[in-house]
Amino acid sequence: MWSVLWAAVRSKAPYVTFPVAFVVGLVGYHLEWFLRGHPPPSAEEEKSISEQREDRKLQEIAGKDLTKVVSLKEKMEFAPRAVLNRNRPEKS
Repeated sequence: MWSVLWAAVRSKAPYVTFPVAFVVGLVGYHLEWFLRGHPPPSAEEEKSISEQREDRKLQEIAGKDLTKVVSLKEKMEFAPRAVLNRNRPEKS
């Protein structure tokens, strides 16, 4: 008898869980809207993540002189020490 009951529950599970999940999502959406007090901004008003990142990068480099960079000849070591000197003994 139990196997028949479990087979019936297993076969009807999507018909039960979808309405329950729909109601929980609907209640959660309206509860969040009520707690925030205003509707979420529309997609046209909100900037995308890539646009926000570009704006932040432009603000960071706004006051810098980008023509002054250190040449590779002046750098002592341009690769991480762990990559090139892993198996070499330390120079003294």
